[in-house]
Amino acid sequence: MRFLPVIALGIGILPLIAADRPSNSGNLPPGVGAAAPDFTLKTPEGDPVTLSKLTSQSPVVLIVLRGWPGYQCPICTKQVGQFVAKSKEIEKAGGTLLLVYPGPSDDLKAHAEEFRTGKNLPPNFHFVIDPDYTFTNQYHLRWNEKNETAYPSTFVIDRSGTIRYAHTSHTHADRTTPETVMEELGKLK
Repeated sequence: MRFLPVIALGIGILPLIAADRPSNSGNLPPGVGAAAPDFTLKTPEGDPVTLSKLTSQSPVVLIVLRGWPGYQCPICTKQVGQFVAKSKEIEKAGGTLLLVYPGPSDDLKAHAEEFRTGKNLPPNFHFVIDPDYTFTNQYHLRWNEKNETAYPSTFVIDRSGTIRYAHTSHTHADRTTPETVMEELGKLK
């Protein structure tokens, strides 16, 4: 796990890990124990998907992809493929997957459709776009560097809307695996 230095006090740097925080504070992504901020995003076809509506039906695995940083992220493609391969197990565990694809609104829909092509997302997977980083900024996940969009992140949110697992990567890799998600979903039964 890579730590993100956030405070330098002349005595060293204090590391901060999203999963270790009990609540959302300041400009940090929401952590374990916090209420997941609600949002509504649309699919590339324009259908709205609201987090609270999904969590009222089942636990939600919220995966934030890098979106379109000037190319289709191969690590995002690999991660989504791993989850698709485990979709039946995720469904059996009662989970719903919500994939967020962020980026600038210009051509985002076309890039999202290109990313989704050939992935055969099952019915318990929802794929939404985040034009101009509305959600990404709300969750404090904006990777505001050249050729970047959002920090790849995974949240497991229970039916009451509480975050039970949170992981934010500050590299392109270090992604949450389906096995970790399955373990977290198992704790919710």
